[in-house]
Amino acid sequence: MNAAPGCQAMRITTTDTCHHLDSGHYRLTVSRTDASAELEGWLTLSLLASADTSAGRDETYETLPPVLVERENLAIFDFPQRTTAWETKTVRLTCTPETVAVEVRVEGRGALADVTLLGGRAVLNGRSGTFRSGVHARGLFNPTPTHPVQVVRPVSVPAALTVVGDASPGRLHAVFSPPPLVLAFGKGEPAGATDVPGGPWLGASVRAGIAGLTFTELAYEPLDGGALLRFGYEGHTVVSGTWTSPAVVLRAAASPWEAISHHRADLLEHGLAPEYGGERPAWWSEPIFCGWGAQCARAGRGSPAELSRQELYDAWLSRLAGHGFVPGTVVIDDRWQLAYGDPRPDPDKWPALREWIAARHERGQRVLLWWRAWAADGLPAEECVTDAGGRPVAADPSNPAYRRRVQEIMERLLGDLGADGFKIDFTQWSPSGSQLKAYGPAWGPALLHELLATLYAAAKRVKPDALMATHTPHPAFADVTDMIRLNDVLEVGPRGEPVPALDQLRFRHAVVTHAMPGHLVDTDQWPMPSRADWLAYARAQPAHGVPALYYVEAIDNSLEPISGADLRMVARWWAR
Repeated sequence: MNAAPGCQAMRITTTDTCHHLDSGHYRLTVSRTDASAELEGWLTLSLLASADTSAGRDETYETLPPVLVERENLAIFDFPQRTTAWETKTVRLTCTPETVAVEVRVEGRGALADVTLLGGRAVLNGRSGTFRSGVHARGLFNPTPTHPVQVVRPVSVPAALTVVGDASPGRLHAVFSPPPLVLAFGKGEPAGATDVPGGPWLGASVRAGIAGLTFTELAYEPLDGGALLRFGYEGHTVVSGTWTSPAVVLRAAASPWEAISHHRADLLEHGLAPEYGGERPAWWSEPIFCGWGAQCARAGRGSPAELSRQELYDAWLSRLAGHGFVPGTVVIDDRWQLAYGDPRPDPDKWPALREWIAARHERGQRVLLWWRAWAADGLPAEECVTDAGGRPVAADPSNPAYRRRVQEIMERLLGDLGADGFKIDFTQWSPSGSQLKAYGPAWGPALLHELLATLYAAAKRVKPDALMATHTPHPAFADVTDMIRLNDVLEVGPRGEPVPALDQLRFRHAVVTHAMPGHLVDTDQWPMPSRADWLAYARAQPAHGVPALYYVEAIDNSLEPISGADLRMVARWWAR
C-alpha cells in the first residue's frame, strides 16, 4: 500500500480462487474460498467478525463465497456468514482508490456486548476458536498518552483508545478522552519513548460519528503475530432489526500525523464530524495562570485541594506581577467548590469570589473555574447514572432534570459570579459497566459528548464568549469545546527511563493539531520533574499553543525553589 498522490481507476482481475485488486495506491487479494484477504505488505485480513450479545457469544459456523459489486472507482465485497447469534451476518469490505474499509452488519435482536473486527470466533472446517488478522509490521502508533509513555510500541503490545480510565495500574490511557480513534502500523522501530520512525505507515481509523460512538473502548488485541480490534458496548446498544458497526478504515500514510489528518478528513467527508466555526476572542489566546501546581507545591504531603484559597491566589498572582508576569486568564483549580456535582463557592476558601472575579476583570484579566466532569456528589440519584444498587455513579446528561440543573449552574457561575468559562477535567471518568442505568440510550463517547454539549450550550447561552477547555481531541467533539488541553505530564518510558516533559509536549501537540486544527491548544504544565524540565517546557510552550503557568514558588516533585529571575525569564519568553 503506497501513499502515492492522485487517483486512477481500480483494476480487478478474477481467478478461480481470488479477486486481485490494484488501486494504484495498494494491492489487495481477496479470497473466493474463505473469509480472508491479503493487503500487500501490511495485513492478512481475517474477514470474520463477532457481535456478542448480553445473551451469549456470537460464533460463525459457515462462511459463504464473497459477493462482489463493482461501481466506478468502488468495489464492495460482501462476505455472508452463518452465525449462532443473529438471523444474518455479513462482513463488508469496501474498497476505494485510497482506502479499504471493514465493517460487520447483523440482523436480529440483542444488546451488544463485545464486537470484534479483523477477526472473531468461529467453527470452520474442523478449526475452532478465535481467529485474527496477520500483522506484517513492527510498530504500532498510539495517539493517546499512556503510562509508561510509549508513542510507538511493538505490534505485539496491546493498546486501548477509550473514555474510561484513571491513575491506577492498567488504566492510565485516557489522558485524551476520547482521542482520535486511529492507530497506525509502521515498519521501523522507535529510538525512544516519544520517537516516531519514518514511513511508510498504514492508518487504521474508526469511521463513526457521535451517534455511532456508543462503545466505551476500542482495544487492539495482538497475539502471536495476529491481532483483532474489539469494541466494548457493555450491553447499552440494543439491536432490533439491522445494525452496522463502525467501519475500520485502512489507508496508507507518510506518517502517523498524516493518518490522523486522514481520519479527520474521512469523518468530515462522511458528515460525521463538524467543522469548528466558533469565533476566537483575543483573550482566549492570552497566557494562563493555573493554580494547581502552586497548590501542590505548597501542600507538600498534605492535600493540594485544600489550598484552592482566595488569599493564596492573591499572593501567587502578586508575586507573578512583581516579576513581570501578568496572566490574561486565571484558572481557579480544585477545590474552590463545596460539591463537584452542583458547584457553589466554598465560603471558607473563597469568601468573596464574585468580588474577586470583578477585581480581576478590572485588571483586564479573565477567570476560569475548574470543573470535574461526571461528578455525582451534590446531585440527587435520579439525575445520575446509577449502579445495580441504585447508587449514583456519574451525572447523567441524558436526564432532562440534570440538563435543567446545568443551566441553573451556568447562570449562577457565569452570570451571578461573573466567571468566564471552565477548565473541564476528568472526562475519562465516563461511566462503564453492563449493569449501570442511565435515563437515555447513549453510552461511551456519545454520552460524554452529550455531557459536554449540555455544558457548552448552557454556558454560551449565559456568556457567548465563555471559554470551554477540554481534553477531548476527537474530531467529532469539535462542536463542544473551544480549546484542547494537553493534560497531565507523565513520567517514564517502557524501560523505566525518564521521558522529558518537552518531548511529551511535542507529541501531544502534534496529535491535537492534526485531529482538531481549528482549535486552540492549552499547553498545560503539570507535573514537572525538576526546575530544569519546567524551564525547558516553559520556553517551548508559546510555539505549541497557549502557554500556561502552574508554578510560582517551587516545583512540587523536586522541591526546588523558583526564583524571581526564573519568573522574569518566563515572562520575557512569553511576551515575545
